[in-house]
Amino acid sequence: MICPHCQKNLLRKERPNNTCSHCRRPYALDPKTNSLGLSDLRVRRIVDKVTEGGRIAVTPDQLWYALSRRHLKKGTFAPGCAGTSLFAGLIVGVFGIVTGNLYVALVSGALLLVSAGFALARAAGAGRGFPAMNRAEFRSEVLAPWRKVYGGLPPRVVDDAPPVPSRARIRTLSGPEPRAVLLCPDRSITAFLNADGLPARYGIALAEDLDAVRPLPTRGPVIVLHDADAQGELLVRRVRADLGQRTVIDAGLPLRTVRGLAHAVPYRDKEGKPDRETMALLTELGEFTEAELKWLGKGWRFPLVGMPPARLLAAVTRVAEQVTRSVDPEWRRAASVGFMTWPGSGAQNHAGER
Repeated sequence: MICPHCQKNLLRKERPNNTCSHCRRPYALDPKTNSLGLSDLRVRRIVDKVTEGGRIAVTPDQLWYALSRRHLKKGTFAPGCAGTSLFAGLIVGVFGIVTGNLYVALVSGALLLVSAGFALARAAGAGRGFPAMNRAEFRSEVLAPWRKVYGGLPPRVVDDAPPVPSRARIRTLSGPEPRAVLLCPDRSITAFLNADGLPARYGIALAEDLDAVRPLPTRGPVIVLHDADAQGELLVRRVRADLGQRTVIDAGLPLRTVRGLAHAVPYRDKEGKPDRETMALLTELGEFTEAELKWLGKGWRFPLVGMPPARLLAAVTRVAEQVTRSVDPEWRRAASVGFMTWPGSGAQNHAGER
């Protein structure tokens, strides 16, 4: 690996205890000792990419996903075992033919069958989508040593460890009454939006659950932001049922749209499969195809943290602009007399169409 300090190419024996033998400086990550194969230089490259060169802030979970994409595509089922079994089977087979030993030939055949089994299982998708390192492990195995060596998180990666909500599990704005509420159960995403200034810019309160929405001093719209998974598909419906006549806007992620994107990489959690009750509710809706229900039932999901941060921020900003304009009396009054209806009187207020 390349030393992140002196740029020397280090052999394994030249970097004992995560310390460069040339410049004597410690580094955080060795690709040989973590399941994602990370080095300090790779983390820095990805951080620069996801933060748009430092233009926006991101959270640890967004960085986790960006660093896990390659492994999520490959899968975690028996990596390398098929090739190893094949190689061993061929060597043993050649030895068996040369010696005429039937027992050795049988061992060779067994190894070749094992190799074929591994290959078929991987081709069928076994192990695909399971992260080699989950979110919690990423914080302890990657971010913890990074903090120890560099004294903090990588530049423009914000600490989302403190809960976003306070006593009532909500972060409200100081000053006037919020124009709208953004409900998102993923604390990493609410921390991301807050770090990039969206709530303060548009007068929006952030909430992680319905208990945090109800006591808010506003009757403005509720924008719901969720993963494209079984629970996410039901969240908007539950919010609408609970809040009655209040306006609830589904800001995505839309399952059908995201599944159609070639570059979108889903993942699944071994402990995160939806239960029978959840799947029954999804089936009763009659809005999903059999293939989509099967996909959701296996625990697959497209997470918000997997969406490119700049693209996610731009999408939520567009929704926030439209929603807050539609509830702003000054903007509505200006629009009624033709102000801001460029390029002409035929322009429409698309916020009202949501």
